[in-house]
Amino acid sequence: MTKGSANMALFAGLSADQSDIFELAPVSLWLEDFSGVKALFDGWRRAGVTSLRDHLASHPGRVKECASCIRVLRVNRKTLTLFAADSLDHLVSNLDRVFRDDMLKSHVEELVQLWEGRTEFSSNAVNYTLADQRLDIQLKAAILPGYEDTWARVLIAIEDVTDREQARRRLIGSEHYARGLFEHSPVSVWVEDFSRIKNLIDEVRERGITDFRVFTDVHEEFVRRCMSEIRVIDVNRRTLELLGAPDKATLLRRLPDVFRDEMEPHFREQLIDLWDGKLFQQREVVNYSLDGTKLNLLLQFSVFPGSERDWSLVQVALTDITARKKAEAYLEYLGTHDVLTRLHNRSFYVDELNRLERKGPCPVSVIVADLNGLKIANDELGHAAGDALLRRAGEVLNSLVEKPAHAMRIGGDEFAVLLPGTQAPEAEAMMQAIRDLVDVNNQFYADLALSFSMGCATSQPGERLEAVVKRADLEMLEAKRRYYSEVDHDRRRATAAT
Repeated sequence: MTKGSANMALFAGLSADQSDIFELAPVSLWLEDFSGVKALFDGWRRAGVTSLRDHLASHPGRVKECASCIRVLRVNRKTLTLFAADSLDHLVSNLDRVFRDDMLKSHVEELVQLWEGRTEFSSNAVNYTLADQRLDIQLKAAILPGYEDTWARVLIAIEDVTDREQARRRLIGSEHYARGLFEHSPVSVWVEDFSRIKNLIDEVRERGITDFRVFTDVHEEFVRRCMSEIRVIDVNRRTLELLGAPDKATLLRRLPDVFRDEMEPHFREQLIDLWDGKLFQQREVVNYSLDGTKLNLLLQFSVFPGSERDWSLVQVALTDITARKKAEAYLEYLGTHDVLTRLHNRSFYVDELNRLERKGPCPVSVIVADLNGLKIANDELGHAAGDALLRRAGEVLNSLVEKPAHAMRIGGDEFAVLLPGTQAPEAEAMMQAIRDLVDVNNQFYADLALSFSMGCATSQPGERLEAVVKRADLEMLEAKRRYYSEVDHDRRRATAAT
């Protein structure tokens, strides 16, 4: 029983000569006459009103009519102090300043309780002091014994709950603010429960496991089990946008479509960090949107303060870095590729030669190729024609050369193919395949023929790859001399024929 209701029970049984107790009560007490309200109710009932709430909603002015029928007979000292009034007359003459704004809405609830036959009623309302200070109040009232038929004596106790209500409003405001930050965050935010994962990890510790990395190497199913035990409590709007989900229910139902493939090794590292006590983590991960799009994300994981013992509340923030990763990949591509031909570039060629020199596999065969006629195409037809010829050369080599072999443009019209673990006959076969594909390519570009002068060499035990390249280069130069000799011979024959 609250302080207000206890006092109500006490004063409801007081006789008139015990007014000193009424006067000195520590809560605000009002003795009022509701007989005018009773008369109004009786008249409305005779007129056929059955629902007071609906009646007052249709005739809002009658709420004020009811309030004006109530007569204040007496208040105690606490009331005068609470409402900053000098006397009962001072208070009564200014009741319109005390009961205003939304007070009539709460008064409706009080009236409905009386209409329904209750001899006690209560409400939460707002009053104002005569100094215009807001008072949040909790009101409890009872018709005094002997006055049930007339309502001529109603005792009302008012408890000042302003501090409590202000604290409640501040709490609600803080919750709205926090919710707003969560919902409108520009990054994807998840609130999750990791308590079951904590239990699983604790069980592993109790079994005497000390090296968790080795344990997860041996028991890959443990990582998958932990992934299945994540319980998502909430996600914000940005999460739905990022993953292409129409609503939270759809997203939660399709989480296996989001967390798959490359996610497992990332999650394993997250578990290892948790094992080591790292309750705040940051790493790059891969998820998938519901339409299958791969997303590169920066994950920031933190256990909420107060949840360190059970991990029941954790926050995961995901920032989309897909565009950045694509830009990084493209920059990395530019660092190792020739943009025009889409072959590897000279920098990659040098690094790959050094790697094969150190690690093999041996033997290594090298094909060196020179694009015939590039200078003539540039001089006579323009650089656009020369670029087109280079692109065609790249198409041919890219079509034939597959890992672990690599094709590279190592100069303006110079190309190389590195064939690790390849004997001389296989290298010769590759050169013939290049010639054959060049012939096919030329069938589609009759105006400008594509042609390579090529040479190849295969490493001998103990031979440096630099020497192998030189042997292939010499063979290519010899082929190039033969090519231009034949071209010159054909040109003289054509001139003599004219």
